[in-house]
Amino acid sequence: MSLPAHPASPSAPPAGRSPALAPPRLRRDERGEGVISAAIAVLVMAFIGVGMWVAFNATFNNAAKTINNQVNCIGSTNAGTSC
Repeated sequence: MSLPAHPASPSAPPAGRSPALAPPRLRRDERGEGVISAAIAVLVMAFIGVGMWVAFNATFNNAAKTINNQVNCIGSTNAGTSC
């Protein structure tokens, strides 16, 4: 029996065999796939968190300025001028 000169893929099982029955050296190595997926998910969540913080901070600063102006208007001695 002769072996083919160039197999289709080094990780592919021999013809006629299912991947589950392939020798361990021919199985596709999937170690670390979960860690990489988890790291990507963490990075995506971090970017979403940064975006939410920026939006919250801008909204809070705007609200604080408006409230400060209103408090100053209420407490001013110039009741006749419009704030």
